[in-house]
Amino acid sequence: MPAEEVEVKLRVDDLEALTRKLNQSHFKLITPRSHEMNTLYDFPDWRLRDRGEILRIRKYGSRWTVTHKAKGNSGKHKSRSETETQIEDGEALTHIFAAIGLAPSFRYEKYRAEWSDGEGHVVVDETPIGNIAELEGSPEWIDHTAARLGIKESEYITQSYAQMFAAWCERSRSKARNMTWDEVAK
Repeated sequence: MPAEEVEVKLRVDDLEALTRKLNQSHFKLITPRSHEMNTLYDFPDWRLRDRGEILRIRKYGSRWTVTHKAKGNSGKHKSRSETETQIEDGEALTHIFAAIGLAPSFRYEKYRAEWSDGEGHVVVDETPIGNIAELEGSPEWIDHTAARLGIKESEYITQSYAQMFAAWCERSRSKARNMTWDEVAK
């Protein structure tokens, strides 16, 4: 069943300081820093992107998931309907997607650590374009947690990683097409 995902992203200049604040705020590390590779898929006519939807296969450590995200709403917080399930073989699903006309449209990777206080999640991502944290939970939890961590609402980002990467490419004049360590380093 679809769930409503509500989140904000934040730029993180000092990972150690954020980790200290999470520990002091009684967050528990749920998943230690692990490599994550994400591939978005679309049809050649870009119909999913044009509808504001995302279809993604993610490999996180040794786990594979497939996710569909519906078009979202962006106010102070980003919210969208999300359906996600674990799969046994992401490579097999890649072949199934190709057989029905889907192709990779964007790849992005990061190292992610997940924290929780039992009510919401803070994920800390080390990406090729900088360190980003995501606060995921109810809007009230997000605002309360941001305040506990010393984060101002003016620092909230509601863009997707693809949008953040496109803006980064424009600012840096990078020719990279994917947000991967190899492409960004060129």
